[in-house]
Amino acid sequence: MKKRGFGALKDVAKDQLLAAARASRKAGLERRFDRIVPHEAERRTHSTAFDFGTLDEVRELKIQRVAADLLKIENPFFRPHETRAAAHTVIAGREMINFSSYDYCGLNGDPRVVSAAMKAMETFGTSVSASRVVSGERPFHRELEQEIAQFLGVEDAVAMVSGHATNVTTIGQLLGPKDLVLTDAFIHNSIVEGVRLAGATRLTFRHNDLDHLEELLTANRHSFNRVLIAVEGLYSMDGDAPPLGRLVRLKNRHDAWLLVDEAHALGVLGQTGRGLAERDGVDPNAVEIWMGTLSKTLCSCGGFIAGSAALVEYLKATAPGFVFSVGMPPATAAAALEALRILEAEPERVTRLTENGQRFLAAAKAAGLDTGTSEGLAVTPIIIGDSILAAVVSHRLAERGVNVQPIIYPAVPEKAARLRFFINSTHSNEDIDQAVAITAECLDKTLSDGAGLKQLADSLGR
Repeated sequence: MKKRGFGALKDVAKDQLLAAARASRKAGLERRFDRIVPHEAERRTHSTAFDFGTLDEVRELKIQRVAADLLKIENPFFRPHETRAAAHTVIAGREMINFSSYDYCGLNGDPRVVSAAMKAMETFGTSVSASRVVSGERPFHRELEQEIAQFLGVEDAVAMVSGHATNVTTIGQLLGPKDLVLTDAFIHNSIVEGVRLAGATRLTFRHNDLDHLEELLTANRHSFNRVLIAVEGLYSMDGDAPPLGRLVRLKNRHDAWLLVDEAHALGVLGQTGRGLAERDGVDPNAVEIWMGTLSKTLCSCGGFIAGSAALVEYLKATAPGFVFSVGMPPATAAAALEALRILEAEPERVTRLTENGQRFLAAAKAAGLDTGTSEGLAVTPIIIGDSILAAVVSHRLAERGVNVQPIIYPAVPEKAARLRFFINSTHSNEDIDQAVAITAECLDKTLSDGAGLKQLADSLGR
């Protein structure tokens, strides 16, 4: 079956839509917006206090909002959920099938997890009130770290209060200006920011193209002191995974370190959810740095680094994001710890998640939807290929009772704009089949209506 997407439009129609998009900023949108917020130079003639609303970057955001208003599209972001967001949720009083949450194994809200969090608060309060280096250490911190390390099969782990900051502070501490970081083209922003903090050189290899990675290593390894290769265990935008065995061989051959970001892989990959190493049959101790978050499968908040005892000891003594940050709150750490224990005791949750992911992928392909390189795990994109069209389809899906977020430029390249479906173990077969069918219908209608850029151009012409 022919795949649906922006490419399904005729060339003349595409040219018309793209021309409208290019012209919009200089035409109606700018004129309408200038009546609301002046340019920075004009503002300075009227005030001595700086108004951040006049920044060009802020103006760009406002222009996007005006465009959405012209298209009669509600803002798909920051929608408040009125209940626990699981397979279903409630937004604006309406129950919806939910595909926008990371609760992959359905542990958020589990009575055992809630009870553990409440008990920790009753004993220790709502905060540990200090960094762990001084007086913020509590027994549950080490319990969580040791059980993460045991679950993954490595020596030790360190838990931090922010997943994003975990990558930033770790890379920033381990590397410097004389070092090189080789990152997959689709790597997470937290790793990019960590490299920037370190002042290291960053080179990018094509997504999951290890031949390209090897070329870059061969050409550049000799010019740098330390070299780090950074990949994700499961790519959160595309739902695919790298071949770990070959990555280990490459990093050994070129005397490099390997960091695997398992934020979306823990609880998802492998027969029991232990991640990429379990799935690919690789000794986890062959990887220098395992990173993960507590906010997905472990239904809490924060991040961790796991690996050798020496690595963990060094980070605990020196990484600014750990040393100078408050320790994880009691409820947060206790919830993650209990979720981890349940995951280990109930691997059938991982089995059900895998079945759901495969069902969604098969149904989407059968409907002619473009799923990119997704392997049908916990993440499957439906690639639309145009940001405005993706936003329109997301809006129409919400009207039909399906909650899924559009991922638009600059989060992804414009031609790769998409809807990103997060699958969890508690979705029913009916949830999945219904969502795929409605998505195909909404995308077909959006394309046939000429909605998106053409609609925007018509609005500006009024």
